[in-house]
Order: sequence, then C-alpha cells, then structure tokens
Amino acid sequence: MSHDGGAAQPTPAGGVSRWLSTAHPAVFAAWAILAAFSTYFCMYAFRKPFAAASFADGTGLLGLDLKSLYVISQVCGYCLSKFVGIKVISEIPARRRALGIAAVMGVAWGALLLFALLPAPYNAICMFINGLPLGMVWGLVFGWLEGRKLTEVLGAGLSASYILASGAVKSVGAKLLAVGVPEVWMPAAAGALFALPMVGFVWMLAQLPPPTAEDEAQRSHRAPMDGAARWAFVRRFAPGILTLTGLHILLTSYRDFRDNFSREIYDAVGLAGDTAVFATAEVPVAAGVLVVLALMALIKDNRKALVAIHLIMAGGCALIGISTLLWTSGLIGPVTWMILVGLGLYIAYVPFGSMLFDRLFAATGAVGTAGFLIYVTDAFGYLGSVGLLFFKNFGFKELSWLDFFLNASYATAVVCGACFVFAAAYFGKVARRPIEG
Repeated sequence: MSHDGGAAQPTPAGGVSRWLSTAHPAVFAAWAILAAFSTYFCMYAFRKPFAAASFADGTGLLGLDLKSLYVISQVCGYCLSKFVGIKVISEIPARRRALGIAAVMGVAWGALLLFALLPAPYNAICMFINGLPLGMVWGLVFGWLEGRKLTEVLGAGLSASYILASGAVKSVGAKLLAVGVPEVWMPAAAGALFALPMVGFVWMLAQLPPPTAEDEAQRSHRAPMDGAARWAFVRRFAPGILTLTGLHILLTSYRDFRDNFSREIYDAVGLAGDTAVFATAEVPVAAGVLVVLALMALIKDNRKALVAIHLIMAGGCALIGISTLLWTSGLIGPVTWMILVGLGLYIAYVPFGSMLFDRLFAATGAVGTAGFLIYVTDAFGYLGSVGLLFFKNFGFKELSWLDFFLNASYATAVVCGACFVFAAAYFGKVARRPIEG
C-alpha cells in the first residue's frame, strides 16, 4: 500500500526509499518524524549548550557582559544565515540537502573548537561563525517534509524537536559543567556527543521518497524558486506577507529572549541551581503543541486550514498574556507560568516553520517552496531578536531580566494576537479554494 494511497512518482533508486514509497502511512510518518526530529534535535547540541553557562568570570565588550556578548554574536550569525538562506534554501535541489547539512555542521563545530582556544572576549567572533551556518539546517530538513498530505503531522514532529532540544541540550551542558568540563570547552564537548547520531539521522532523511502525485494534487507542486518567482509571489500577497513578517519579528525576539535567558528568569523566580528544569518544563509544552497543531491535518480544505491556523496562533498569543496575568496575581506558580507561556508562544511560533506556509502555497496554488517564506520571516525575525538584545542591554540595562520578560509577554500577547486576526481575514479572502484531486 502506498503511503499516499494514490498514484506514485517514479520509483526511488534506493532500497529503503522504495520500501518507504509503498509503506503504510503510519510507518512512513514514523520514519520521517524520527529522522527530522532527531536531526534537528542534534543540531541544537551545536548551538544552545553554551547558554547553560554564566561566563560570570570574564569581561565583555562595549558595556556588554560576556554572556550577552556571546548570545548577541551567535544570534547575529544566525540572523545573517537566514538572509542568505532566502536564496540558498529556495534554490537548493533535493539531492544536495544531506551534503549541505554535513557541511554546515562541520563549520559550526569547528567554530566551537576555536571558541575554546581563543581568549575572551575575542572568542565572541567564534559564536558568530557558529551561528552563521546553523541557520540553514531547518530549511534543509523541512525540504524533505513539505508538500505532502501529512505535512502538518511531519512538521509538528519536527517542530517538537527545538521545543525539547533547547532545554535538553542546556541540561547536558549544565551536567558537563558539573563534572568539571571548563565553560569554554563545554559547547564543543556537547556537540561532539551528538555528532555521530546526527550522521545516522541525516541518512534516514535522505531515504525519504519525493512527494507523490496525490500529494501534489492536494498540496500543489513544489519546486525551486528563482529571484523572479520569489518577487512575483511577494508582490501578489504583500499585505499578508508583511503582516506575518512583522509578527515573526516580535515572536522570534520574544522566543529567543526566553530561550537564551531562561537560566536568569528561573533564578529570579526562585529556581536557582535546578538544572533539570530546562528540560522538564518543556516536555508538556512540546506535547501540547504537537497535539494541537497535528490536528490541523484533519482539515482537508486548504483555505479553511489556513484561516484556522491563524486563529489558533492568535489563541496562543492570548495564552501568553493570560498566564502572565495569572502568575503576577499569585494564582499559579512559576513553573506552571513558564509552561503556559511556552505553550502559548510555541503554538503561535511553530506554524511559521512548518504548516503555515505549506498551506499558504497549497491554498493559493502557487508553485514554489515553503522554505522561501520560512526564511524571509526567519531572517527578519532574528534581526528583531538582535535588536531586542541591544534594546535590553543598552536601553533598559538596569531592568531585571524577569521584569523585562514580563513586559515583553504582555506586548507580544496584545500586538501579535491582533495581527494574527488581521492576517486570518486577509488570507481567508485572497486565497483560492484548492482544486480537488
């Protein structure tokens, strides 16, 4: 039985690919989710463990403490990677994705080795180099998942990786520090632990067969986009794309702040020294997001699904504001608050990297790749994240991390929630109903 239940594309060359092309849908989905989830989870071990360290003994530059300098340097590299990725990810052919992942991970780990060898604060340039290739990994991985009937399920599984991975690899980093690994060597050591498993999971991804004829009938044909095609698409849907890009700037800035300074936030609410809280608090967040967003696969009409995704994302923003109000009123505890804030945040944030733009291409009938819009919004989103870090460190340096996060929570809830409602109305009007296959 074919995993799509319909006419197939040319039979893939590899034996595993041929098996997957005829496997039961549940088997195909399990393989794809395991491969995508695990590949991206392993990538995080090259990116986030350093955030578990305080770097309190070093001196920064330009009025920045050392950790803030490292965070800003890495985010700047990651941001630039997203701008480069607008072209690279939208144009790269499928046959080069696995090699691309291997190349960028090699550069990222080499930068972590240099980080340990160069003196502080000048080793901050190594964090910039580390972030520069890593921003490509999401688009390379998602390229294997988009344009399928199961994309919501596959994308939700992939997205659960970074919800869980950030906390998990920081816990790994904290444990390495606890057993005596120096702060500057800890990031490279954490990456080394995950290098070999990542090779295996990338191989699994490379075995996935291309979307079938029925996939394309329901979700539109996916193909690389040149510059002319990209600009034509943006001009056609400019109001909605501009709104979503502005939304993503706010959400990415908020999400990155929560992620990079979660140690400081947990310390401020009385959980100093709890290394397990990074991972344990994110497990219910990932589970909740996975269930909510995977249910979108039940909506077959692409236009209705596109509107529904926007409204669910608006609901996530509302949850951020409501849970923050409950915590400041003393009605819930700090861990419950962080879980609810995380759940609302990721319900609003995760669809940008998976199902939102996949459904947008399907609903409009445009030929292209969702990776293009993912990288447009990501590029400006991480630019906003850099701006927020500078804003906090230079504009509100005396304000505590916790107080700044509280204010950001309310602003994100109100502004993003309203914009999602507008975007839902816009795309509900302009997106055509798909032609049934």
